[in-house]
Amino acid sequence: QVQLAESGGGLVQPGGSLRLSCVFSGDTFGRYAMGWFRQAPGQTREFVVSISRGGTVTHYADSKKGRFKISRDNTKNTVYLQMNNLTPEDTAVYYCAADFTVSGATPTTGYDYWGQGTQVTVSA
Repeated sequence: QVQLAESGGGLVQPGGSLRLSCVFSGDTFGRYAMGWFRQAPGQTREFVVSISRGGTVTHYADSKKGRFKISRDNTKNTVYLQMNNLTPEDTAVYYCAADFTVSGATPTTGYDYWGQGTQVTVSA
């Protein structure tokens, strides 16, 4: 059974940075595209970014381009989300997700597995 474990969340001041990590286990990591989503209080979960199985293709939500960067290390079964210049509007629970899909795909919906989430709070 695939399991995803996020870490790296916390409290950060506006303008600060955080790097989230998500460790994948239970299957062959390289068969899965990975994505990051977030859910702010009182809002629906939204897509942030995804990365293809090999890490060569990425797809960002328009509002996240430039400040967020996704990467993956298939030797460590880990996907990362580097977040810079954070604002209070970035406060949310951040989830990683895995999708068993074809090479090169960067899905925005329909993920097969989800982590439990990690809280990111941006506040002075």
